[in-house]
Amino acid sequence: MKLTNVLKALVIASIALTPLANADDGKKYRWKLAETWGPNFPIFGDATKNMAKMVKEMSGGRLTIRIDSSNKHKSALGIFDFVKNGQYQMGHSASYYWKGKDINTLFFTTLPFGMTTSEQYAWFYHGGGMELMKEVYDQYGVMSFPGGNTGNQMGGWFRKEINSLDDLKGLKMRIPGFAGEVLAKLGAKPTNIPSGELYTSLERNTIDALEWVGPSLDLRMGFHKIAPYYYTGWHEPATELQFMVNQKAYDELPEDLQAILTIAMKTAAYDMYTQSTHESGKNLATIQQDFPNVKIRTFPAPVMAAIKKANAELLEEFAAKDEMSNKILTSIENYRKQARQWTNFSDRAYLDSLDEK
Repeated sequence: MKLTNVLKALVIASIALTPLANADDGKKYRWKLAETWGPNFPIFGDATKNMAKMVKEMSGGRLTIRIDSSNKHKSALGIFDFVKNGQYQMGHSASYYWKGKDINTLFFTTLPFGMTTSEQYAWFYHGGGMELMKEVYDQYGVMSFPGGNTGNQMGGWFRKEINSLDDLKGLKMRIPGFAGEVLAKLGAKPTNIPSGELYTSLERNTIDALEWVGPSLDLRMGFHKIAPYYYTGWHEPATELQFMVNQKAYDELPEDLQAILTIAMKTAAYDMYTQSTHESGKNLATIQQDFPNVKIRTFPAPVMAAIKKANAELLEEFAAKDEMSNKILTSIENYRKQARQWTNFSDRAYLDSLDEK
């Protein structure tokens, strides 16, 4: 049986056997979810469809969720406000898109040189990450849950090769989150552009470079036709999307439907990570075999040293300016150090022993 089928069976059984104070009230609930992505968007959109399908099946149709893509609601980066204001009961997006509304939402997607996916999931569910995220989002009447991880993202597609720090100065690049702050400190001009506008922006020279995800999604976007230099990553080692839920709408659900929704979101998030890993491996092989014009590069050591230095300085500045930022960043760094010891003893040691490229 697939993992999702096993979990669905376990959830249904556990709910059936557990007395809940506010279980089946006989009502049917019809929710709407707004997503940042366009219609039938692969992997990201699969996560929302997977979640909604599980909710419908496990609830016996008592809770159904209609998904509105960006072509429907016309505001790819308006999901936070949709959910906050109750226009939609749910949303699917990425927490670092809301840094202009609350800087502390930035840290729940990923950080440059931060945790790997397994380390970050451990932090969320066992290291206090969920509690800190709740503290940030509670003030807006919004609940935030991990919504699917891409794994380590590539460093981006560039029209020209990056040989020195001078090549970053004035570079117009689509790059969101904390990494955009880092590159701005080094003289680049970062911007955030919705996924549906990326190819056109690159083609029309509105931007000189962009990062999106990795082979899992980049190949089908066609960036390799315009920007042949494809750099390995540093900025998003574990990019976690998010499910957002309007707190009032959630509180109005019976307890069994709350449990079903929570488990469905958690399962869909994990499924997205495995799908992304599968697609990245498959599509990287396609890039290497079918598109010899693509030049996969690693940023030069002096460039990486400058990026690391700028990142460390910015983290200190953010922590000094805001008490909550300091609380979150301290938690992330302490957990990263603890978890990384095991990562080094386990995954790194194993991969080094294979000596495979």
